[in-house]
Amino acid sequence: MQVSISKVILAAVTLEPGKVAGSIPTFLVNEREEQQKIAQYLGRILEGVVHDLENGVLIIVKH
Repeated sequence: MQVSISKVILAAVTLEPGKVAGSIPTFLVNEREEQQKIAQYLGRILEGVVHDLENGVLIIVKH
């Protein structure tokens, strides 16, 4: 039997570092515009999808 992980969080981009825990790469930014830009670039580079958690945190997920 083969087990594979099909969805994984690759990174987080946040304005508030206290809202992200765990061992994923976390990018801290100063403003919302910068957050959107960095998340978009990371999504392209990592071949993932950006999701807004609507709490000041964007995550990049590999589906």
